[in-house]
Amino acid sequence: MTTSAIYPGTVLHARTRPVRHRLRYRMLNLLLDLDELPALEAGLRLFGHNRRALFEFREADHGDGSATPLRAQVEAQLRDAGLEPAGGSIRVLCMPRLLGMVFNPLTVYFCHAADGALQALLYEVNNTFGQRHAYLLPVQTGGGAVVRQRVAKQFYVSPFMDMALTYHFRVAPPGEAVSLAMEVHDALGAVLFAAFAGRRQPLTDARLLAGFLAHPLLALKVLGGIHWEALKLWRKGLALRPRPAPPAHPVTFGTR
Repeated sequence: MTTSAIYPGTVLHARTRPVRHRLRYRMLNLLLDLDELPALEAGLRLFGHNRRALFEFREADHGDGSATPLRAQVEAQLRDAGLEPAGGSIRVLCMPRLLGMVFNPLTVYFCHAADGALQALLYEVNNTFGQRHAYLLPVQTGGGAVVRQRVAKQFYVSPFMDMALTYHFRVAPPGEAVSLAMEVHDALGAVLFAAFAGRRQPLTDARLLAGFLAHPLLALKVLGGIHWEALKLWRKGLALRPRPAPPAHPVTFGTR
């Protein structure tokens, strides 16, 4: 049995200030163990690793977008953060390419130490302006089943959100279920709550086909939803924030 799996579920956003706004969408994520990709490639007809297929995982859609293997990129970032990967598993939770299209607002990498313990989470963020930034946050040992982390916002995402914000993450790592929750805080408290929750399904051709029938235009649904919700926020009177230059370094490192 592979660690890799399908996690169909629901995305929820709830904004509380300065206007109230709420959205809820059904969504589909794959959990892919980078070490299992050759076996998945060989065993699945509907899945392709760095090649054309109905469902694709292309490493160039992530990291720095180069031909450098994604594992090597993540391990280099772990070392830059003072962590030694030592061959531990790296599992990526993201939306796949479907019919050749993909847009991932957030990809989460679950980085494990050699003994299997969860060592760090890498949150990779894409905005709709073609820019990407990542936050690498070490996991506190002995913190329990739910990982809690926070980091100051460094990267422009929504044109309706200020830059002087802090992300508070609460993550239940993938098992029979997965949960990613984030509260966005300003100086006065919470401004936005966003979450994805999904249930595990085995990664098989039959499940992939069912996922395709449920979400045939996944990337268009995500991008269309982002722009539709942005229009509704604009109509509610929210002003656009100017877009600063992206951070000089592609990864922000958190502390223990």
